[in-house]
Amino acid sequence: MKIPFLPKCFFAKKFALKNYLTILFALIAVTVVAQEKNRLIILTDIGGDPDDQMSMVRLMTYANHFDIEGLIATPHSGEDPVEPEYIENIVKAYGKVRDNLAIHEPGYPSEAYLLERISEGHELDGMDGVGEGKDSPGANLLIKAVDQEDERPLWVAVWGGPNVLAQALWKVRETRSPEELAKFVSKLRVYAISDQDNSGPWIRKQFPDLFYIVTPGVNAGGGFHHATWIAIGGDKFHGRFDGADFSLVTNEWLDKNVRRKGPLGAIYPHWKFMMEGDTPSFFYLINNGLSSPEHPDWGGWGGRYELYTPKMEKWFLEPETRPIWTNVQDEVLGFDGEWHTSNHATIWRWRSEYQNDFSARMDWTIKPYDEANHPPVIKLDHPEYIIAKPGEQVELSATNTTDPDGDAVSYEWFCYEEAGTRAMSNSSTGVKHDIQNFDQPKASLKVKTSRVMPPGTGTMHIILAVTDHGKPRLTRYKRVIIDVKP
Repeated sequence: MKIPFLPKCFFAKKFALKNYLTILFALIAVTVVAQEKNRLIILTDIGGDPDDQMSMVRLMTYANHFDIEGLIATPHSGEDPVEPEYIENIVKAYGKVRDNLAIHEPGYPSEAYLLERISEGHELDGMDGVGEGKDSPGANLLIKAVDQEDERPLWVAVWGGPNVLAQALWKVRETRSPEELAKFVSKLRVYAISDQDNSGPWIRKQFPDLFYIVTPGVNAGGGFHHATWIAIGGDKFHGRFDGADFSLVTNEWLDKNVRRKGPLGAIYPHWKFMMEGDTPSFFYLINNGLSSPEHPDWGGWGGRYELYTPKMEKWFLEPETRPIWTNVQDEVLGFDGEWHTSNHATIWRWRSEYQNDFSARMDWTIKPYDEANHPPVIKLDHPEYIIAKPGEQVELSATNTTDPDGDAVSYEWFCYEEAGTRAMSNSSTGVKHDIQNFDQPKASLKVKTSRVMPPGTGTMHIILAVTDHGKPRLTRYKRVIIDVKP
């Protein structure tokens, strides 16, 4: 479908454009949010470190990208270990701006819908809150969500300890047949922000078939320093890594781009250690054209992970006994002009894009459509999966790409080498693949061979990033997989 648009200069004229904008917006909506939403439950130890509140605010601005089925408060240290009222306050602030958000993109749930899905776990932490007599409203809500007649998997984003999930799994194992338990486990997908109590390792050991993304270990042993998720903004504290633009995650940047923008921004707290440590768990599920949730090894805003059994480290609570989706490295040219190879780079490589996107969505909470920026809509002129032979020239094209605001757009075609199975790196120059006209709507790539390596088969992941020239500049993606066969 080709989407019509009007240039911004046309909006400056005081015409009655409401009907046109309504039609235009509907057309854009069909394209932008046509993907099937991911089902999502959040387990959050909100009320402790303010980063959970920060992540919850950002989640609200993307609430139309998921079917949120639970916002569950879990235990944290302190006099009041479970504090769902923090979630309620943020949802109520969201309710004040929900209608304005819906002007810019469809699908935002109502305040009432989200309030009905707030729940809480047992007040005891870790495995002390798991077992006979340890049921909680949160664990029962999670079980009910999994049991729904829905073919889509249920994603559980774990921002603190996962003992609500542990109790749900324990109860199902105690009350159902092995076959019913296996079906229950098969519907779950977990993305945990490290291990913040001992129930995470217990879950992974007791339920070896459970899809689980995590950097194992606790902060007390230095585990956060090695975690992939820390790259959301932990350059100077837990993470201590180079290469990223730290200015984009400072309290000063957040003051300007988030906190000063309406009632939802006003409830966004100042960070204590770092910005939004929990956000990568749902970044992974945003429909921006980059991530593929069933393929953590393909990478996206939430990082990249590979499936293996990690060796024991001193910050682990116990040895891992099964493969999990965990740390893997990307090689990325940093903001400092140097090449960096680390698991942190799998997230910070996208920092300018995800921060600009947040700033724009905060604009959506307070501005009319014609005063805000909206992301481009990419349309490939060919399939997203292409079979090619070694030596073959592959043509790439996205000439029907549009921008809903009429802004100019910039193109960048690049090979995400680590995501593919066919390596073609040129270590002497740092250039991964030579894509002709990489900054044009039409580009091409020759499937090269080399004297020092076999011609090779396998996949090559080509990413098209299209960035508009609005303010702030917004980026969307398409992934083209070239499958090289003999």
